Amino acid sequence: MEIKKILIIRFSSIGDIVLTTPVVRCLKKQLPDVQIHYLTKENYINILSSNPYITKIHTLKHSIAETVKELKKENFDFVVDLHHNLRSLLVKTRLHIPSKSFNKLNIRKWIYVKTKCKNIMPQLHIVDRYFGAVSTLGITNDMCGLDFFDSDSSAAALPFDNYISIVCGATHTTKQIPPKYIEYLCQNIKHNIVLLGDKNDAKRLENINIKNTPNVINMCGKCSLSQSALYVKHSAVVITSDTGLMHIAAAYKKNIITIWGNTTPQLGMYPYMPNGKGKYINIEADDIKCRPCSKIGYKECPKKHFSCMNNIIWNDVVQTAQNLIEK
Repeated sequence: MEIKKILIIRFSSIGDIVLTTPVVRCLKKQLPDVQIHYLTKENYINILSSNPYITKIHTLKHSIAETVKELKKENFDFVVDLHHNLRSLLVKTRLHIPSKSFNKLNIRKWIYVKTKCKNIMPQLHIVDRYFGAVSTLGITNDMCGLDFFDSDSSAAALPFDNYISIVCGATHTTKQIPPKYIEYLCQNIKHNIVLLGDKNDAKRLENINIKNTPNVINMCGKCSLSQSALYVKHSAVVITSDTGLMHIAAAYKKNIITIWGNTTPQLGMYPYMPNGKGKYINIEADDIKCRPCSKIGYKECPKKHFSCMNNIIWNDVVQTAQNLIEK
């Protein structure tokens, strides 16, 4: 079968889409004459709009029928499903063309979350599992890591050049670094700091005491995603929880300190830097018996104690950050 046009499906979210970029790059580089199209939600277009390996971006419409109607005009030869849910199944089924999905390992994830068995998940990053969906096309991983291409160069100039970025937000509360620990890091890290997050994070951090810390710039709620990504790009060190900017930091090969709350690296979503140009250090409270409580997260701790964040030794985060930046 001659393949001229491929559709990749990944509807959301920021980090998950960034994690698909090695597949996008390898498809285009190893099949240079093939057009690569990408189907996602409209609010994630900016993550992909500057990617030079993508020919065209399509958006998920209000109805699957409307989406499929638009896609059929393209006459795709193959679908690479990197979302693998009901909606992506409906799209594939109605397009009536060959397709391949990656293994989500939902049963293994469920067992791991319910039993807390450390060995139930394979020692394999989700990016490597994504490549299972293109192996039939002869595509292999080039091990060059993630891509993130700047779409906005208008990040405001900072009063200092060498700084640590602290990513304050995450979609789910049980992944977020609590405000009191953001305050602790700001007050104890003896280096320039930039706080990154959205308007919700700006509201969460309203009451933290950073007025007497001239080395801290709070950019929460003042930046677009692309602008926040630029601040990450120029950071010396990035402190982040399990969230989209963590994966963008990995794409930029930064030194990353990853703070783990209710999720764990064993779920296969840790910073992906196979070429070793950057480095990451995971910091987590290993002695929490109820962790992981979810493969994604919650609005609040189901047990009400939030020990997965509260039991972290935050001075270790401070020392690790200062050691990294002084090297």
